[in-house]
This record gives sequence, C-alpha cells and structure tokens, in this order.
Amino acid sequence: MAQLLLLHLLAAALAPWLAKTLRTKAFPVLALAPATAFIWLLTVATDVRDGRPPTQRIPWVPGLGLDLDFRLDTLSWVVALLVTGVGALVLLYCTWYFHDDDPTLWRFTPVFTAFAGAMLGLVLTDNFLMLYVFWELTTVLSYLLIGHNPASSTNRRAAMQALLVTTFGGLAMLVGIIAIGVHHTYSISGLLADPPPLDAVTATAVVLLLVGALSKSALVPFHFWLPGAMAAPTPVSAYLHAAAMVKAGIYLVALLAPIFAGAPGWHALTLGLGLLTMIVGGWRALRQHDIKLLLAYGTVSQLGFIVAIAGLGTKTAALAALALVLAHGLFKSTLFLVVGVVDHATGTRDLRRLSGLGRRMLPVSVPAAFAGLSMAGVIPMAGFVAKESALESLWEEAQEAAPFPSVYGYLALAGVVVGSALTVAYTCRFLWGAFATKPGVPPTPITAPHPGFVLAPLLLGVGCLALGLLAPLESPWLMPYAASFPTGATPEPLALWHGVTVPLLLSLVSLGAGVALFVQREAFARAQARVPALIDGERGFARTLRAVDRGAVETTAITQRGSLPIYLASILLVFIALPGLAAVTQGRLPSVRAWDNPAQAVVGALMILAAMLVLVTRRRLTAVMLVGATGYGVAMLFVLHGAPDLAITQMLVETVALVVFVLALRRMPTKFTRHPHSPSRTWRLGLGAAVGAAVGVIALVASGGRTTTPVSVDFPTEAYNFGHGKNIVNVTLVDIRAWDTLGEVSVLVAAATGIASLIFVRTRNTRLSTATAKSLPASNAARGTWLLGGRTMVKEKRSVIFEVVTRLVFHIMLAASLYLLFAGHNQPGGGFAGGLVAGLALVVRYLAGGRYELDEAAPFDAGLLVGLGLLVAVGSALAPLAFGGTILETTAVDFTLWPWGEVHLVTSLVFDIGVYLIVIGMMLDIVRSLGTGIDRQIAEERQDSQDQQDQQEVARR
Repeated sequence: MAQLLLLHLLAAALAPWLAKTLRTKAFPVLALAPATAFIWLLTVATDVRDGRPPTQRIPWVPGLGLDLDFRLDTLSWVVALLVTGVGALVLLYCTWYFHDDDPTLWRFTPVFTAFAGAMLGLVLTDNFLMLYVFWELTTVLSYLLIGHNPASSTNRRAAMQALLVTTFGGLAMLVGIIAIGVHHTYSISGLLADPPPLDAVTATAVVLLLVGALSKSALVPFHFWLPGAMAAPTPVSAYLHAAAMVKAGIYLVALLAPIFAGAPGWHALTLGLGLLTMIVGGWRALRQHDIKLLLAYGTVSQLGFIVAIAGLGTKTAALAALALVLAHGLFKSTLFLVVGVVDHATGTRDLRRLSGLGRRMLPVSVPAAFAGLSMAGVIPMAGFVAKESALESLWEEAQEAAPFPSVYGYLALAGVVVGSALTVAYTCRFLWGAFATKPGVPPTPITAPHPGFVLAPLLLGVGCLALGLLAPLESPWLMPYAASFPTGATPEPLALWHGVTVPLLLSLVSLGAGVALFVQREAFARAQARVPALIDGERGFARTLRAVDRGAVETTAITQRGSLPIYLASILLVFIALPGLAAVTQGRLPSVRAWDNPAQAVVGALMILAAMLVLVTRRRLTAVMLVGATGYGVAMLFVLHGAPDLAITQMLVETVALVVFVLALRRMPTKFTRHPHSPSRTWRLGLGAAVGAAVGVIALVASGGRTTTPVSVDFPTEAYNFGHGKNIVNVTLVDIRAWDTLGEVSVLVAAATGIASLIFVRTRNTRLSTATAKSLPASNAARGTWLLGGRTMVKEKRSVIFEVVTRLVFHIMLAASLYLLFAGHNQPGGGFAGGLVAGLALVVRYLAGGRYELDEAAPFDAGLLVGLGLLVAVGSALAPLAFGGTILETTAVDFTLWPWGEVHLVTSLVFDIGVYLIVIGMMLDIVRSLGTGIDRQIAEERQDSQDQQDQQEVARR
C-alpha cells in the first residue's frame, strides 16, 4: 500500500515536466497512478470481504508510536475504490477540459495528482497521527486547487475560506486525536478492537473529532465553504467535492460509529446537524440559476443525509450509509463532469440561457439523466436502493425507540422525507435547466464535444444504473462493515424490491412531493423569496472575520505601543515573576563547587569585567569587542571543561557575530548618544540585575532538579556502535538527533530565502562584469596584482600586506574547513564548523579586496549553494529507503586506499556536506548583504553627492 502512495508521489513529482513536454496528453499518463491503485484494490476484494484485510507496517518513529501503518478493511476499501476509480476518470477527462496552451498545467497536474495520493493515504492509514497528516495534506492541496487561478479574486477568496474552515476543524480534530492517543492508542484498528470507556476525556475527544469531520464534509454551520469552492475548475469539483475530499469527514464518522455512536452529543451532531444540512442545502439549491452552484448546494444536502445515516449507529444504517457513499460518488461526479462538458460546449452554465441541449447532446444528457434519477432516488438506480435502505434503518429505529425516543425517530424520518422531496425538486430543476427546450429561449449554440470528453461522465452515469441493477451482488461486499456494529438486527440485503413497505411508500411520497414542487416552481420561488435567510453561513463567516480583525486591531493598539523598551521590559518582568519566582520559592539548590580549575575563575572574572565595561563605554566598536570578549570567554570555558568541539564552534560563531556587527556599524554613528542620568536608567539597571539573578537561580535549580538518569549517558556507546564515530557531538548532530538538525537547517534555508528576497531585489550575485573591469583606471589594472577585485578599490584603502596575506591564507583556510568537515566524525569539527571557516575565508577576501573580490572568490549565487546543500541533506536522509533501510540510517564503509591505508567512511558524512554547503551559502549572503550591499549604497550616495556638487558648480557658472 505504501508503494501505491509512492507511485502517486512519483507521478506528482514528474507531472510538471510531463505537462511541459506532453501538454494535455500528460493527463492520461498521470491517470495510470490512480488506475493502478484501483486495479490493485479489485485484486484484494475477496480478502477484504472474507475478513483478511491486507496490512502493512513500515517502522518510522517507534518511540512516538508513529509508524507507517496501513490497513484495508471494508470501509476503507469502498472509499478507496471511489478515490482511485473516479480520480483516474477525472484525470482522463482533464485531457479535453484543458487546452494545450493553458499556462497553469504545470502547476495543476502535480497538485491534483498529489491530492489523489493524499486522499488514498487518508483512507488506508491505520494510525490516527498519520491520518491527521494526510487530512491536512488534502486541506492544503485543495486550497491550491480551488485557488487554481490566483489572478481571480473569487478564486483566492474561495480558497482562503475553505482553508480557514477546514483547518479550524482539523486543529480541533488533532486535539481529539491526541486525547484518544494519550489515554488509549493511536492505532485505529487497536481502538476499534478495544474501545475505551466513555469517560469525560473520551467524550470530549469524540466531539472534537466530529468537529473536524463535519467541517470537512461541509455540514451546518460549516456548509458555506463548499458552494464557494465551485470557483475551482470543474474537474476539481467533480473529484474533491463529490468523490474525495468531502468524503473524508463521512469516512471519519463511519469509522468511529461502531464504537462511539452512543457517546454524549454524537447523535445531536451527526443525525441532528445532518438532517438540518440536508434541508438547508436542498432549500438553497432550488434558488440557484448556475447549474454548477445548484449541484454544489445539492452536494451539501446529500452530505448531510449521508452523515445522518452513518451516525445512526446500527447495522442497517451502516449498510445504507456505505451504499449511499458509493451511489453519491457516482452520480454527483457524473453530474459535475456533465456541467463541464455543457460549459465548454455552450460557454454558459446559466439555466435561464440553456435550451434544447437534450436531443443535440445525447452522449451527455443520457448519463446526466441516469445520474439525476439516481440522485432523486428513482428505481432502478443505485440511489434508489441506498435511499430505501436508509429509510428502512430510520423506520426500524423509530419503531424500536432506540437509540433515542420514538418521537425523535419519527422526526428524523420526516426530516429525511422532506429533504428527499427537495432533492427530487432540485434534480428536476437541474435536468430541466440544463437540457430541456424552454419556451421563449432560442436553442443554445453548441460546439460538439470530443468523444473522449464525454467518456468519463458516460461510464460513471452507466455505473449509476448498473450498481442499482446489481444491488443484490453489492450487499456481500458491504455487509462486513455492517457486521462490525454491536447494535441492531442483521440488515436485509440490498435489493430493488422488498415488497410494498413503509420505506417504499415514504420514498414514493418524497418523489411525488418533489415533482409537485418542481411543477409549481414559480409559486414556490415566490414563497422562498419571502422567507428570510435564517442560516446564512457566508454572512456569519464574514462577520466573524471582521470581528477577529477588529479585535486584533484593538488589541494591537493597546499592547503594541511602538516602544521596544516597553516590550522588552514586559517580557522580562513576566520572566522574573513566573519562572524566576518559582525557582526562588519552590526550587532546591544543589551543592555548588566554585571551580574545577582556578583558570575557570580567571576567565569568568574577565567575562564579568567585559560585560560591565560594555555599560560604560561610549564607542560602539569598543562595546562590540567587549561583547565578543564574553563570547570568547565562553569558548575558553568549554576548553577548560574538556569540550574542544564546542569551543571551536563557539569561537567561530563569535567571530562571525563580530564580523556582522562591524559590517553593520559602518552605517551607524561611532559613539553612543550620551543621555543624562534619569530614574528610568536606574530602573533598567535594576531590571537587568534581577533578570541576571533569575537566570542564575533557574540554571542552578534546573541543574539540581534531575530525578532520572540522563539519556546522554548512553550517547558515547550509541555514537560508536550505531553512528560509527568517536566525536559524540558531531554524531549527535548528524545521526542521533539528525531529525532535529534537518529541521533546523530547513528553517534556516526558509529564513534565508525570505530575507534574501527582501534584500536582493535583483540578484544575489554582483560579480565583476567585463564592462566594469574595462572602466577601471589603467594604473589599477596593472598586471601582477595580488587580488583581482582590489583593482576596484581606491589606492588609499588598499593594503599590499593584507592582500598578500589573504592570497596565502585563503586556500589554507579552505583546506582547514575541509579537514574539519571530513575529520569531524571522529575529531573536533563537523560540517557546521567547516562551513563557518570557509565562510570566514570569503570574509577575508572581501575585507582585503572589496565587494568585487568576494564575487571573484565565490562566482555563484548564494541561493544556489543553500538550495544545493538542503538537497544533499534531504537526499542523504532519504537514500537509505532505496536500500531497504530507514530514513537517516547511517552505514559505515571500511576499505583500504593505497598508499594511505585503511579508510573509514560513514554515510552521514553526506548529510554533513549538505550542512557545510548551507552554512557557506548563509555566510555568503551575510557578507553580500551587510558588506557589498552597504558598499554599493555608500558608492551610490557618494555619486549622488558628487552629482549635486557638479550641478551646483554648473549653476554658479
């Protein structure tokens, strides 16, 4: 099953290239991914039916219970068939929906294919945490698909609305998942096999899970996002909002129903809100003139119906819910695809302008009629079989007065009949609006669609009929899911005819009432116009956003006064009042030894002296040097404590910090502004002393608060046995805690990219151009110069000694950086330290030869180096998967290399090389922004000043 997800991932990765190469012909190629999964699902159908569900486990983070667990039971098998089968047909349909010259193909194809894979992973996973990961992936990818056209404000607004609503529900669901996992298990199959007691924690978790499900499936009060999402291309609507994404919430309800159907609030949220949504959606559908929007509100109505039945919690309802899921996926995807064909053929979706299409577009109108009849619940369609089974489940519960009083059972039954009548009415409105010949409306001009364009809706529409005719054969495949419910009698198999029963009569009543509503549509429309919109989700959402915005503005106006001292003082006061006070009152101080070596006391005293001198010095450069002295003092303490690796890193970081400070100081006054003594200054001194004391006490209390053996005591053994290295610090970074390092460098790269986009408007590279070199004075361009970039500097700022030393030291520093990189696994060093040394070598070149010399030393874009480093790090993390290993697994290779002897090579070195490249790229960005960038500003200011003087001189003359 993991292989199927990897197939979708590979297809999504290749999709941009396929789209640029094959244009729309890329869609059939991409359709092979879901089609392959669909065929595999058919091959394991017998195992699923017979209670032998395929399973797969790939260990990932066992310590957190986060493994890649997959399991295919009846419920997930049915939903997966919809996801893959409809997904393959929709991708094939896209071949004719889009045009070869569409500039968005390269973006649409990978996102759509990735969504199909994420949705498949959601229904296959057997771990709640991974279910949430796939859940949020579908949220993000649907946001990108709905906002397919970023130039359209309608697309952007609809995408943001869907993202906010479904993300809110997802976060609520995450809290519920964590509550279930911490108190019971994260395993879905484990939870179903051993349900937890319905205590307060479990009941709250269930409600939170339902909030996520209801928001995803667009139930009241979250129903408004789905009609807004119709701004997306029609294939997106047919897949996401009929067969896939909105089914995620239904899937979660159906998944939890066997064990939580009796939880407090369950029926109020599923049955109550489901029936309300069914009526609200049907009511709103009858007011629409856009046939796609009509289907959208109809989808909202049908989703409410399915959730109501899925949440009932009985065997008969379970069978009906699964049949409804299949029938709805078929007829609603058919209708959406039909809308796309009609829109392309006529250029409009307004039912007031469409006329006479039924006879002229039979390959489209026939499957649309099949799908419409199925949606209305007309025999012999799949929708009729599913709806009759749903009515039967409600009738049984009303008769047995369980799981709620009979009066509520009859009310629920009446609600379904009313909702079904509305469904019949808007189905008639759709078929009449799209295909009927209307009096007074001229026949709509059409462009004959390509035969392949109608293939997908034709197959799905015929499927609506075939699934209804083959209903008795469908039951054995769905019955195992119904058997998993502990309550209710064994349901009767699905069939077209069960005799003259109450559900059949109720179905006929809803059909008759729906047809009557359509016949009297004008009178009903006038009545609708007089009824106020009591449930207007769009307006409520807009008001909520405005209230949040207004609250944020008011809060910001009160708390954010624009004063940095006030902000810092507030933070520090809270720090003193909470952790500081707790450490003083509740903490216990350990036994303290002043020093292990008298040299430590000397270094500490010098650090304190340097810190105090910072407060009295007036020169900024002196203050920076004194601050640097404290940092070098920390490095010396590391040396005295026997930690040379940390000492090297600390010294290099402190040197880089000094360089940054000095480069930035060029644009600042040389001295601090002297202010007269004031009470506020005394208060700030007192606050600083209090913070220092609090930090010291917290450090002491924390060091004495350990109650168990630290995990670090095992690091030496683990570093050597599993990391194959003797340098514990480096092995920890690239092996033991490599996930942390990978996350940190990823954040670093993201931050560097964002900052660079603000600073380097045009390019990150300012290499000395040929034109610039030719414009240099002949005296500066003399042959034999030590540094090429030095020719651009004025003579007064050049130092021959510095240039000679730089020429000699630069390559030595690079060699030292490479030594630290390759030796770091067993000796002090590593990729981070090596990258800093290489970066400092570039700094030396800049200081000696100016900004052009830097680009002669590093004639490439820093962003390319940073991206290459991240690619190497991620690639080395994933590479073990290709050889049957796990992510970030380390392997040692020992061999003899003549004449140097034995060589011990560790694969984590490749990861360290990625870190090395990222650090060099970051250093290059720092020097180019604070160094060459400021140099350019100074040069431009001088040129502007000179131009002004020249103009003034010309004016005087």
